Amino acid sequence: MKTSGNTEIFKNLKAEIVIIGGGGAGLSAALAATEKGAKVILLEKRRTAGGNSAMATGIFAAESHIQKRMKINAQSNELIKTALDYAHWAIDPKIIRAFVNKSGDTVRWLEERGVTFADVPHFLPNQIPRVFHVPEGRGAALIKALVNQCKELSVPALYETAAKRILINKKGVVIGVLATTKEKELRFSAKSVIIATGGYAGNKELLKKYYPHYTENLYLVGLPHQGDGLLMANEIGAATEGLGILLLHGPYYRGPHEVITAAMQPSAIWLNKKGERFIDETNVYWPEAANALNRQPDKISFTLFDERLKQDFIRAGFAKGYRTKAWTPVTDLGKNLQIEAGKGGVKISDSLEEMAQWMGADPKVLKATINEYNSFCDQGYDEIFLKDRRFLLPLRTPPYYALKCYQGFLNTIGGIKINHHMEVLNHEDKAIPGLYAAGSDTGGWESETYCLSLSGAAFGFAINSGRIAGENATEFVLAK
Repeated sequence: MKTSGNTEIFKNLKAEIVIIGGGGAGLSAALAATEKGAKVILLEKRRTAGGNSAMATGIFAAESHIQKRMKINAQSNELIKTALDYAHWAIDPKIIRAFVNKSGDTVRWLEERGVTFADVPHFLPNQIPRVFHVPEGRGAALIKALVNQCKELSVPALYETAAKRILINKKGVVIGVLATTKEKELRFSAKSVIIATGGYAGNKELLKKYYPHYTENLYLVGLPHQGDGLLMANEIGAATEGLGILLLHGPYYRGPHEVITAAMQPSAIWLNKKGERFIDETNVYWPEAANALNRQPDKISFTLFDERLKQDFIRAGFAKGYRTKAWTPVTDLGKNLQIEAGKGGVKISDSLEEMAQWMGADPKVLKATINEYNSFCDQGYDEIFLKDRRFLLPLRTPPYYALKCYQGFLNTIGGIKINHHMEVLNHEDKAIPGLYAAGSDTGGWESETYCLSLSGAAFGFAINSGRIAGENATEFVLAK
């Protein structure tokens, strides 16, 4: 893959397809288009390729050859129905079908290009069917394989090159891209452009404008993309869909992996600023938990457990894995809790009164909450939230530990309206000739709450939609 230091590229700023963004979607689009015979140039704003995909774990797939070999019955039609039912049909069925139907073959496509899949594990406990395909080396290894393939095919790539405008002619047909480097402005001529810039998670103004639950405590876990693709598409008349949808995580603790995972444990209790429980801590996963957290004062929660539970975590590990693997001893937890207490994010105390003051809660309310919860544990039945009795463990062994948590989010989802060919649509729902988009920049494939039943959907959609966009853009330019 040629770089921005190559003078040959600066002399020849002409391509059939210009791809804006070098993450999972952009690289997949570049590779797919090149393999189909298109002349491609890839522009990446950052110094390196990968985007959020390089930090991801696994991709969704249905009816892959790996699933078939493992006797996993993951039928595309059933998973399409799952996605539509979960979203209450607030998504585009044709986009979902294009994604899901492509996904199994994309696993083959990736393997033939150097990606080795380690496993198809249960992402959720006892998940049926298993759809989460994890590459050896995770997202970083998958990205490396795509970069290597692009290099082998001599795909020109310009890093630290930011697209500024998508150029169209008087008829509204795409004719190129205007971009800048540190040294100069570049004008690329092209018959097609694919937008794959990764969303707008780092743009506070856009988040405030479109996300109704925004607070200054909203914590971004992924990369701070600025919404370049969305803004450029809007400038030339693209319609929008799915603005304000975030891939939410709640409750999220800002700190070491062990403490992040401790904040999610079902045997602890999750409290709001009033010192009251607000959720069943066991059967709710992080996107759904984020919905519940959005209803709490200041969108802040506290995960509370006692010394007995802490020792259980250290000895036996966590029941629910996230940043730290489930059921693996967590020997550094005690040390990290002490460190975080020194930073102010964790409170350790023998006194519930002192704990309540730190939380900003009425001590009587917190004591009443703990006493009620302990009575539920004693009788083996949670009368309010129906918590799984396996995790009803009383909190009676001081010191107590409270972790202050916020809303976290991995990325934005949505913005540019597309159809199932990944063509960008205008306000009349007509395709803008030559313009395509893929990955998190696009809407119509995920509703307000991320569907974990299609585990790895965000990473999977990036790779699959990029591949679809690259193939369809190639058909478009070769037909002209």
